[in-house]
Amino acid sequence: MESPTLYPYTMKIDFMITLLVAIFLPDLVRAQTEITCRGEPAFGSLKFVQPLGIVPVPGRKDELLVLEKCGQIQRVKLKDPNAEKTQILDISKPGDGVFEQGGECGLLGAALHPELNKSPYLFVYYSLKINGKLHQRLSRFKLADLESLKIDRDSEQPIINQLDLASNHNGGDLHFGPDGYLYISCGDGGQGDDRLKNSGDIMKGFHAAIYRIDIDKHPGGLAPNSHPSVILDAKGEAYYTVPADNPFVTATTCRGVKLDPSKVRTETWAIGLRNPWRFSFDPPTGRIFAGDVGQNLYEEIDIIVPGGDYGWSDREGQRSFNKSATKVYSEKNKPNPNSGYIEPIHDYEHKEGISVTGGCVYRGETIPSLKGAYIFADYGRGWLKALREVDGVWTDEFLCNDVTVTSFGHDPRNGDIIYTSLGLGEVRRLTLSKKNK
Repeated sequence: MESPTLYPYTMKIDFMITLLVAIFLPDLVRAQTEITCRGEPAFGSLKFVQPLGIVPVPGRKDELLVLEKCGQIQRVKLKDPNAEKTQILDISKPGDGVFEQGGECGLLGAALHPELNKSPYLFVYYSLKINGKLHQRLSRFKLADLESLKIDRDSEQPIINQLDLASNHNGGDLHFGPDGYLYISCGDGGQGDDRLKNSGDIMKGFHAAIYRIDIDKHPGGLAPNSHPSVILDAKGEAYYTVPADNPFVTATTCRGVKLDPSKVRTETWAIGLRNPWRFSFDPPTGRIFAGDVGQNLYEEIDIIVPGGDYGWSDREGQRSFNKSATKVYSEKNKPNPNSGYIEPIHDYEHKEGISVTGGCVYRGETIPSLKGAYIFADYGRGWLKALREVDGVWTDEFLCNDVTVTSFGHDPRNGDIIYTSLGLGEVRRLTLSKKNK
């Protein structure tokens, strides 16, 4: 995202300003919209330091992990009425560099291997400076103890080190898909206006896209093309392979540009994303939902499909992107009819919100009316909404206000939607408002 803490709209807005906006704006919303839900502490009085991620533990319904931007990962044991946390990893002192947590940097994402008993590994995405230069890193850590999930700090194996010329638009979300492959989100590299010209270019590096790799190196996988970001072992091999059915493996052109097959980032799953800060899988449907943070005028929600191009930086939301139209709504930003780009299922103007946080589909039982709805938030304006699909048309519904929402997840015990609030230092639960209970 983009702020002194973590916020994709502007590095200049202080957290307290954001918090004040989120506190006072709800009065306007309440006057216009019925509040049907509310957020409450999910784990009693349990607090965290700048929480920004919730990680499920495969096969377990009594625990989960919470990521803290400052570099710590907490294991949360779910007990009624309260919960207990134990730190299982601190990456704030990497052995080959300096951990970076300023602005949009820090510990940004993590995922446990879906078959922990066979492959006891944790994968982490974080920011560090190597020889004074900023990098975004994907690393693998080994569990020292399967039961406690304690991580062997000295077991770190870097997998990808992407040089980063700006500190914003880093993406950083990690999820294993139902196919067992690891999916990774990366932003466009930052600065604004796509000045680094990374979007739509699948030969430069890991930027402006969602990637799909095979960290188990199953038979039939392909070696990734050589790149300074790809770490090699003693045999000269990467620590992952590329699934042979990835959509750009056989691509010859991209956005009209002829591709050099030796340079294509065949890891790519979908392109044209400015900063897909948070994405999620909906297992019953197989869909991937992503919140893509906008720049001047629009935020968007996308359903990610293999080989999809979502248009950045030719497009922002459903409109043509015009660098000169900063914060100005005009005919310059008319709908972009380019049929080569995939339309977002929902976008909204910066009059309504300024920093989307992608969420999850509700599959719990506590709020039956939300079943099947996609729940997401706006970090800057401090609200949560639901998206529903009827006959292929998506409509949004205001749910409630809450501040500085940075990620979503599910309570493994009952499927409730839970989410992290960076400013409150809490994991919170979406529940019905008192008047609707």
